[in-house]
Amino acid sequence: MKKIDWYILKKFLVTFIFCLLMFTVVAVAVDSSEKMDEFVRAGLNTKQAINQYYLGFVPYIWSILFPLFVFIAVIFFTSKMANRSEIIALLASGTSYNRFLRAYFIGGLLLAGLLWFGSRYWIPKANIVRSNFQTKYVDKNDPTKNQTYGNCMSCYYRRIDSNTFVGIREFDTTNKIARGFFMEKVKGNKMIYNLRAETMRWDTAINKWQLTNAAERTIDSMGERFTQHPQFTLALNLKPEELGKDLYLKDKLTTPELIDFIKKERIRGTEGLNTYLVERYRRSATPASVLLLTLIGAVIASRRTRGGSGVHIAVGISIAALFILSDRFSTVFATKGNFPPMLAAWLPNIFFAGVAYWLYRRTPK
Repeated sequence: MKKIDWYILKKFLVTFIFCLLMFTVVAVAVDSSEKMDEFVRAGLNTKQAINQYYLGFVPYIWSILFPLFVFIAVIFFTSKMANRSEIIALLASGTSYNRFLRAYFIGGLLLAGLLWFGSRYWIPKANIVRSNFQTKYVDKNDPTKNQTYGNCMSCYYRRIDSNTFVGIREFDTTNKIARGFFMEKVKGNKMIYNLRAETMRWDTAINKWQLTNAAERTIDSMGERFTQHPQFTLALNLKPEELGKDLYLKDKLTTPELIDFIKKERIRGTEGLNTYLVERYRRSATPASVLLLTLIGAVIASRRTRGGSGVHIAVGISIAALFILSDRFSTVFATKGNFPPMLAAWLPNIFFAGVAYWLYRRTPK
C-alpha cells in the first residue's frame, strides 16, 4: 500500500474507534439510568454491575450497532477530506477513483472480518453474562417474559422426535431433578405409549435419567398394558441443560453450537426454528453489510457539496435508518411468517448492493 492508503486507513480506523467509544459511553449512561433500580434491588456495587452485566452489555451493543459505527465514521472523515479539497487534489494528481476506494475496501474488509469472528465466538460468550443478569434480575418481574402453560409457571414441554413428546412440571437446575414427568408417543392421531413418573433425576455416571415411581402404559393391537416401576432407567435424547425456557438461547450459542442445535432440533421434528435460522445467517450477513456500508459511505461523502459534512451525515443517517428498518421488517416476516430465513438475513444487503452500484455509477470520476 502507498502512503495515501495508510493515510486514509488511519483516519478510517481512528474515527471508527472514536465513534465506537462515544456511542458506547452514551449507551451505557442511558442503560444504567434504566437499570438503576435492578442494581439497587440486587445489592450490586459499581464493580459488580460491571462484571455481572456491562461486560456482556457492551459487546452486545457493539454487535448491533457495529455497521452503523463504521458507516458514520466513513462519512464523517471522508466529508472532511472532501471539504478540504484533499480528494480533488488526489484525483487531479492522476489517482483513479477506483484506486482511491482501495483503502476503504481494505478497512471495510478488516472490520467486517473482526465482526464476523466476534459474532461467531466472542459476542455469544459475552451474551451469557448479559442474559444471566436479565434473567435473574429483570425478566422475573416482567409478566410478558414469564408466560405460563395453563396455570403452571415452571412447566416445560418438548418434542423429542416426530412421534415423541415429553413434559415436566418443574425442574431443579442445581440438583438436576425434574418433577411431574410424562412422556407420550403417538402414531397417527393415536397415543401408543405413555410414561409418567413422580421424579426424574439425571445420572451423570451413565448419562441417563433415573425415574422414581414410574407408571408405564402401552397400547397396541394386543390391547392395553399397565406397569408400575419403583425405579426406572430411561435413555432420552434430552440433556438437563435443555430443560428450561431460555429466551436468550440463540444469542448465547456460538455459531458452531447454533448450527448443531438447529440440526438436532430438525431431527426431533421441532417447528418454529426460523428465529434460530435467521440468527445463523445474520452472523454472516451483518459483517458483509459492514463492507457494503463502507463503500456507500465513501461514495456519498467523497463528493463536495454545499452544506459540507452536515449534509453528508444527514444523508448517511437516513440511509442507515432505512437499512435498519429493512433488516427488522425482513426478520419479522421470517420469524412470524413464511419468509425464507436466509433471504431475510441477506435481503437488506442485496437491496443496498444495488444502491451502492447506482451511487457509484452516478459519481463523477
